[in-house]
Amino acid sequence: MAVAVTVFDDAGSLAADLAGQIADGISGARDAGARYVLGCPGGRTPRLTYLALSREVRRRGLALDHVVIAMMDDYVLPDGDGFAHVAADAHFSCRRFAREEIAAVLNGGAAAPVPEEAVWFPDPADPAAYDGRLEQAGGIDLFLLASGGSDGHVAFNPPGAPRDSRTRIVRLAETTKADNLGTFPGFADLAEVPGHGVTVGIDTIAGLSRRLVLVVTGAHKREALRRISGADAYDPGWPATVVTEGADAAVYADRAAAGRPAP
Repeated sequence: MAVAVTVFDDAGSLAADLAGQIADGISGARDAGARYVLGCPGGRTPRLTYLALSREVRRRGLALDHVVIAMMDDYVLPDGDGFAHVAADAHFSCRRFAREEIAAVLNGGAAAPVPEEAVWFPDPADPAAYDGRLEQAGGIDLFLLASGGSDGHVAFNPPGAPRDSRTRIVRLAETTKADNLGTFPGFADLAEVPGHGVTVGIDTIAGLSRRLVLVVTGAHKREALRRISGADAYDPGWPATVVTEGADAAVYADRAAAGRPAP
């Protein structure tokens, strides 16, 4: 069904509000003696949320040793008959991003850090095992989502991704690769962007998450917001519309993405 859009004055206030919700969930899970699984994308859109969450963790003195960071995807390269992760220290590695731009940022103010082994990735040698791992963990408490600006990709799911898709290896759409030139400016040109990725599927996101929050910020995402806000069911032509399939879903946008003038 269609998901209501909440519009914030700017990306910073959006991030602060969302960070407060995540911190509440982390705190509540701690009180209940439970694990808190946070589904995380890499890339530009969520960076402000990770920074805001770090500030909230420090302000509240939260421990994070019960938190799992469940990443969405990573680039892969051919390896014999299959695929393998790109080098963990590559500038475009999502493992590097998770280590340096999520875990290290959150742990800087934490009373106890996210354990290194609690940063999870799908294994390109056995992608399907990721869905099982998430199921055994009780699912994802909150999955942060972002939409590709040019093609609506979510994680590495390209246009045309089936609704019932699960974690798998995919060939990256050329539009997705072009978008990622901005995410990882160390790429000199499109030819340097790997052609494949391992990614959670559409059904992984919709079926294994208790809450979905799709963040859309910046004037360059106006078309993305238009497509998403106008959808009342999953549209394979714009995979970020998976948010319409969530049991507890929200779309958060800033005024720039919504095309509204500043107050």
